[in-house]
Amino acid sequence: MELGPYLILGLLEGLVTAAVLSLMAVGLSLVFGVMRVVNVAHGEFFMVGAVLAWWIAGAVDGHPALGFVAALLLAPPLTAGLAMMADQLVLKRINYDPERTIVATIGLLYIIQQITLMTYGPEARPVEAPFNHRLSIPFFEWTDGGLTLSWPWGLGTTSYKLAVIGAAVILLTAIWLLMTRTRYGLLMRATQLDSETAQAFAIPVGRVYASVFGLGAGLAALGGVLIVPIQQAHYLMGHDPLLLSFIVVIIGGLGSLPGTVVAALLIGISDGMISVFFSPTLAKIIATLAVAFVLVFRPQGLFGKRTL
Repeated sequence: MELGPYLILGLLEGLVTAAVLSLMAVGLSLVFGVMRVVNVAHGEFFMVGAVLAWWIAGAVDGHPALGFVAALLLAPPLTAGLAMMADQLVLKRINYDPERTIVATIGLLYIIQQITLMTYGPEARPVEAPFNHRLSIPFFEWTDGGLTLSWPWGLGTTSYKLAVIGAAVILLTAIWLLMTRTRYGLLMRATQLDSETAQAFAIPVGRVYASVFGLGAGLAALGGVLIVPIQQAHYLMGHDPLLLSFIVVIIGGLGSLPGTVVAALLIGISDGMISVFFSPTLAKIIATLAVAFVLVFRPQGLFGKRTL
C-alpha cells in the first residue's frame, strides 16, 4: 500500500483542524494575555457561533451561500456582544480577579449551555456549505513508463475545506495587523503590560477589557461558523475544542500569538495524521502527553517568556 496519498489526506484534514483551532486558541490567548482571565466558557462561545449560524442560515431563503454569508457576518458580532455583556455584568464586578474569574466563567459555561439546550434542543443540526465540490487528491509515482499522475483509491477532499484553511490564514493575518499596526492594538499591548499605568495615561482599560473579551469570543464564534458545515451544530460541541485550545495555548506559551498559531498547526496536523492512520482518541492522548512534556521541560511554552 502506498502511504503517500494517505499522508496528503491526513495533512489536509489536519490543516482544517489547525485552521479552526488556531482561531479559537488565538481568542483564548488574547483574553488571557491582556486580561489575565482564564476563560473556561470559551468553548461555549464556539458553540453559540455554530448554533447562531444554524438559526441565521435557516432564516435566509435562496441559495445556501446567502444564508452562510449572513451567518458569517452576523453570528460572530452577536456572540461578541453577548461576551461583552457578560464582561460588564460578571467579570468587571469581581474586578477581574484571576481565581474568581475561573469560577465565574465556569458558571457562564453552564448558563450558556443550558439556555441553548432549552431553546435549541439536544439535536445535532447541519448547515449546508455554500459550495462543496469534491476534489480528488492527485499523486505522482515513478513507474516503468516514467513519472505518472494517478488518482489513488478515490481519496479526496472538498473545496469548502480548502476555503476554511484560506479563510483562517486571512483572518489570522488581519488579527496580526490589528495587534501590530493599529492604535487599538497599541492600547491592548499597553493594557497588557501594565493596566494601572495605562489607566494613569487615560487609557480606558475597562473598555479595552470588554472589547478584548468580545474579540476573543467573536474569534471562537468564527471558528464555530466555519466548522458547522463540516460538523453539525450541537449544544455540547464546545468541549473538545476548548480542551484542544488550552493544550495549544499551553504548548505555544501563554499570551504568545505566534506560539499559539505554531502550536495549533502542530496539534492540528498531528490530530489529522493520527486520526487517519489510527484513531481520534489516540490523537487526543498524544496531545495531552505533549502538554505534560512541555510543562516538565519548558513550562513557559515553546514561545513563552520565562518570568522571574
